[in-house]
Amino acid sequence: MSFEFAVTTFAAIFAIVNPIGNVPFFVAVTEGYTKEMRRQVIVKICLVVIVVLCGFAIFGQYIFAIYGITIPAFKIAGGALLFTIAFSMLQGQRSKAKITDEDQDDLMAKAEIGIVPLGIPLFAGPGAITTVMIYASFAAGEPAPWDLLSIFISIFATVGISYVLLSYSQPIFDRMGRSGAMAFSRIMGLLLAAVAVQFILSGIFQAYNAFASTGLA
Repeated sequence: MSFEFAVTTFAAIFAIVNPIGNVPFFVAVTEGYTKEMRRQVIVKICLVVIVVLCGFAIFGQYIFAIYGITIPAFKIAGGALLFTIAFSMLQGQRSKAKITDEDQDDLMAKAEIGIVPLGIPLFAGPGAITTVMIYASFAAGEPAPWDLLSIFISIFATVGISYVLLSYSQPIFDRMGRSGAMAFSRIMGLLLAAVAVQFILSGIFQAYNAFASTGLA
């Protein structure tokens, strides 16, 4: 397993899932819930994130094949999407790609808020899915499966940290406040912006090399 790849993968997945930045929203949504009700919501969030992200890590390549999507094209498009999310985080805004105003207005009316919209799209949104699929495409070209394994380790590690943070969300929020959570989100946004640019550059270079190999460049 490439240690550098494993660290980069974990940092990117953790940044886009952004469990610390989601703590204030979780606290607001579950206000008035009993401890047991909150635990059930947290478990559902974690299960949804595992199923969705691991599912796309495994079957992402098949989705590419079915729709005729090339890896370079997906890297460029995915990088652009991630950059818009990162820009929103840097501006202290919640990306519309993660949760809509309609979702937020109807949150308390939903019985299964741990699945929708907290699990999807707040934690396992388009950005997280895109990140996992792109890193899976990187790992697919390696002869050994260790890089792919590091993606699953990163997903489970992020989910484990998310479970702990959400379980202690109220005391964490009391200490951090909205300003502290916002500051952390902006730091994660900067990291995510760098990852997005890396994806776009990698896609452009890969597309150019494929074009040049045809002799038409």
